[in-house]
Amino acid sequence: MTTRFFLMKENPKAYELLGELDKLGRESNIPRNLQELIKIYASNLNHCAFCIDMHTKEALEIGETLQRIAGVNAWREAPFYSDKERVVLELVEEVTFVHQHGVSDAVYDELTKHYNEKEIGELYVLIATINAYNRLGIMSRLQPKIDKE
Repeated sequence: MTTRFFLMKENPKAYELLGELDKLGRESNIPRNLQELIKIYASNLNHCAFCIDMHTKEALEIGETLQRIAGVNAWREAPFYSDKERVVLELVEEVTFVHQHGVSDAVYDELTKHYNEKEIGELYVLIATINAYNRLGIMSRLQPKIDKE
């Protein structure tokens, strides 16, 4: 599969504006390792190989464990996520598949036990932004570079 086009090249203003949303997310009160788990999980749900590759490497660089990165798709069964992280991963699912039933009251109510309204808004921005990046990456057929051994 070959890449169709590069948004950065063809529409740099759009890419710049999306980057501003990404910057807001990175500067939020949400811990950086959780930000990367959000991006990895959403990218897995969306099947965006480019973003999975990028955010897995970024998570490893900031000290996230391989076990937690590899296990994120099985977060419900895996013992190494806190309740505070679990509700965020469930939110990632509900936002990524928002067309199915929106964000449930149960997930929102659980979020409010762990996060204030500002932080919930920051989570929404983080999740919406990675979903936008995933969709652009998939439509553009962005491919990760193969690591050299």
